[in-house]
Amino acid sequence: MTATHVPGVPVIEDGVLISTNPATGAEAGRVPVADEKAVVVAVERAHEAGLWWQSLGFDGRKDRILRWRSLIVQRFEELAQLTSLETGKPNADAIVEAVAAVEHLDWAGRNAKRVLGPRKVRTRLLLAEHAGHLEYQPYGVVGVIGPWNYPIVTPVGPISGALAAGNAVVFKPSEYTPIVGQWLVDTFAEIVPEHPVLQAVHGLGDVGAALCRAGTNKMAFTGSTATAKKVMAACAENLIPVVIEAGGKDALIVDADADVTAAAEAAVWGSMTNAGQTCIGIERVYAVAPVYDALVAEIVAKAGKLRTGEEIGPITMPKQIDIIRDHIDDALAKGGKAVLGGADAVQPPYVSPTVLVDVPADSREIRDETFGPTLTVTKVADADEAIRLANDTPYGLGGAVFGKKNAIRIARRLRSGMVAVNGTLTFVGMGNLPFGGVGDSGFGRIHGEDGLREFARAKAITVRRAKSLLPSMTFERTPAQVSQIVKAVRLLYGRRS
Repeated sequence: MTATHVPGVPVIEDGVLISTNPATGAEAGRVPVADEKAVVVAVERAHEAGLWWQSLGFDGRKDRILRWRSLIVQRFEELAQLTSLETGKPNADAIVEAVAAVEHLDWAGRNAKRVLGPRKVRTRLLLAEHAGHLEYQPYGVVGVIGPWNYPIVTPVGPISGALAAGNAVVFKPSEYTPIVGQWLVDTFAEIVPEHPVLQAVHGLGDVGAALCRAGTNKMAFTGSTATAKKVMAACAENLIPVVIEAGGKDALIVDADADVTAAAEAAVWGSMTNAGQTCIGIERVYAVAPVYDALVAEIVAKAGKLRTGEEIGPITMPKQIDIIRDHIDDALAKGGKAVLGGADAVQPPYVSPTVLVDVPADSREIRDETFGPTLTVTKVADADEAIRLANDTPYGLGGAVFGKKNAIRIARRLRSGMVAVNGTLTFVGMGNLPFGGVGDSGFGRIHGEDGLREFARAKAITVRRAKSLLPSMTFERTPAQVSQIVKAVRLLYGRRS
């Protein structure tokens, strides 16, 4: 490696993308960069491969997806080491991420036939002589643009749903984690060598833009809200539908009857895991007054035990460090207090755990996504105030509630796509639950039944099975028959019930 390679910053030399470790600068690997023509060719190849993949049927695809799942499990250590090298995250975190990805592959492969298979639909009065059929057909080629913070589980979400539904996939990994992305593609090819059903195209943002315009039938994007808008604009040129999973500013509400020790442990995990670089990470805590002091003390004690450079890895994207520093400085300048960490916590490429209290609601630490190991804890009078403050954000991805009597009711009132009760981030590990947000956090869903349907078109088919007793949709109908139709409708639907 030359001296010009800054740790963690992707470098392109002679048409090759070089990935480096954000902490040490050690080279993680090299992949060829795709130009616009190469992206178009990849999509064209995917259209051909998709026809073959669809022809395998649900059972054939299930067999191959589950064999890929098993191969990943057999090579967990290899994948975890590669992920740690490329992102800097602790090996244990990489293992947990890989386990979650395997869960989604398993669920999608096993359940696609049940969720998307053809079925009969009960007919209605107006067309009683017809039978209804519903089936879900794959789009063809799905483009997936993945993030750097969770380079295994996050792209595997849409990839597993798209593959199980019968689509071919062209995957553009983040330029910060191309080697993990290529590993996923290569291991899939070991199981499915016949056709390029899953391909990778590498490069910077221009490659992602090219993928949006290269003839895919649907796009799935995970990343910042600002970039999501660019993806949507590019896809809109050809009316390509998109699934967007953007940022978050997730909140944890701690009610008066909560287990304070458990809530503190979950708050620390939810905010500090992966050095806080988690789209569904907890960035704000709202605790009712009776438990506030005890909760803050517990959080500080637990977060203070975390070792920077061990449990807390480096910030993967170097420019993110400036954002984290700015948010901490702004919070302190506006009257907030650091009860752990603070301004001195930022020591590139690391940021030590930081817990802030008395932070004003208009500070950037409260308003904007920080994406670092920082946490604000705010005292509130009751759960109603906590809900109001938690919902006072344009984001709406995940969230959490700790409590007993009213926890579920509080969870339902949070404006978010997902909520964990008496835990944090747990919904991401359940392959049968949908994952996605509202507002600036995006739209559409991956994972679960909703995620499978996201990657298939619903197709309705009606089949005449008998002569019409009360013909309605024909010019052959008579005035008497129209009168009979009106009488029948009034008999069935005209009375209040």
